[in-house]
Amino acid sequence: MLIAWKYRERNTVIQRLDPRARIIFMLSILVSVIQFWDLRVILGFLAVALGQYFLARLTWRETRRPWMVISFIIVFLTILTFLTGRGGVGTAYHEEHLLARLGPLSLPIVGWSFTLDITAEKTVFAISQMARMFAITAMAITIPYTIDPGLYGATFRGLGLPDKFAYAMDLAFRYVPTLGRDFSITLDAQRARGYEVEKLSGGIISQIRKLAPLLVPVTINAIVGAEDVIDAMDLRCFGIGPRTWMQKLQYKRADKALILTAVLIFALSTAASIMGLGRLWVPGFVLAWAK
Repeated sequence: MLIAWKYRERNTVIQRLDPRARIIFMLSILVSVIQFWDLRVILGFLAVALGQYFLARLTWRETRRPWMVISFIIVFLTILTFLTGRGGVGTAYHEEHLLARLGPLSLPIVGWSFTLDITAEKTVFAISQMARMFAITAMAITIPYTIDPGLYGATFRGLGLPDKFAYAMDLAFRYVPTLGRDFSITLDAQRARGYEVEKLSGGIISQIRKLAPLLVPVTINAIVGAEDVIDAMDLRCFGIGPRTWMQKLQYKRADKALILTAVLIFALSTAASIMGLGRLWVPGFVLAWAK
């Protein structure tokens, strides 16, 4: 059985808005923020994203797991970019001012040695990258927790997508929580049989091989579940003709104002990007530390 994200009716300003208008606003913010590397502009977008998150009155207990997983990925990618220097040189900045030089450093496993140059541009670029990804995360993570799962299909169909794509997006929104539910059930069942995932030992290949009692059942259940959904859709003649939806969405005045705001933000951001504004900004006090 497919399940959805933990939705709870809160009667907030965010939930009273049409979900189509909210998705349009989210896409506008996402497309706009990726056009800038100026930390001041990115912090403005981050404030908007956090404002939406707090207006939705989501609790840390509800969103803890996705925040922890996504934050780990963001921090890991930021550190990797900072260490390698890729992504910024030649695109966001062309000149670097050295702050410190660490090295030579050696990796204990492979025995490689390298020198790490900490520059003002590389540091600010990493901070800007992290702030930009957190802004995108805060904007997107609010959507699945504050939209009624019964409106997923109607929302994407109302955005102009064909029935097949609208239903595909509906299933995509349900895939992650369904997969998490199946993994949790499989883990509990294997623990009841004496499987102790906490005591996995050996190298990476050996640990992956020992995870087979978890990965194989979850993968098979996902495939079987997909087959069940396909059979259910075929029995209902899905794809033969236009579909109808039980709930109908209508734009209100606040929704139209939100869409207009989204269009203006996107237009102004694109115009600023074309004119060369919003490039990487390095504070003067950081440049003062450069050698």
